[in-house]
Amino acid sequence: MKKIVIIHGNGGCTGTHFWYPWLKAELEKKRFLVLAPTMPDNVEAKASVWLPYMRDVLKCDENTVVVGHSSGAVAAMRYAEEYKLLGSVLVGACYTDLGYESERISGYYDTPWQWDKIKNNQQWTIIFASSDDPYIPISEQRFIHHNLGGEYCEFTDRGHFSGDEISDLLPLLTAKLGD
Repeated sequence: MKKIVIIHGNGGCTGTHFWYPWLKAELEKKRFLVLAPTMPDNVEAKASVWLPYMRDVLKCDENTVVVGHSSGAVAAMRYAEEYKLLGSVLVGACYTDLGYESERISGYYDTPWQWDKIKNNQQWTIIFASSDDPYIPISEQRFIHHNLGGEYCEFTDRGHFSGDEISDLLPLLTAKLGD
């Protein structure tokens, strides 16, 4: 059975913030199994905590789509370096710590990215980016798309995707899921 796991960002975010409850409800209407947990260590979002949690507790595997927002998108990419996924949706993603100590301590940026492994360990990727994101320069998001390919949706007015829904995401994701 296909499963969707929504992974929030750091800074104290939870699985009930922003558009996560909306996406969960919409996908559940289509009878998908959807998890939107509050991740442990949700302030610093350490890779040493999140990646094992994704593997051991959330059981992300080749039948799982990870929808990651911000640090959750970074976690999705790092997870796909080592483990198979069905696909991933990266919303407001970055590949550097952006010069922030609060990002650096997560441990996601300590080793070079293995872009080919990320691509080869999943069937597809969808990237949502916005040029007016106050935290992540569009160059970061374009670089990720350059290295991963997949579907790329760039906006000029979505900021860090902190609203109550991302209506453009639902049809793209359900098409990938075969609904």
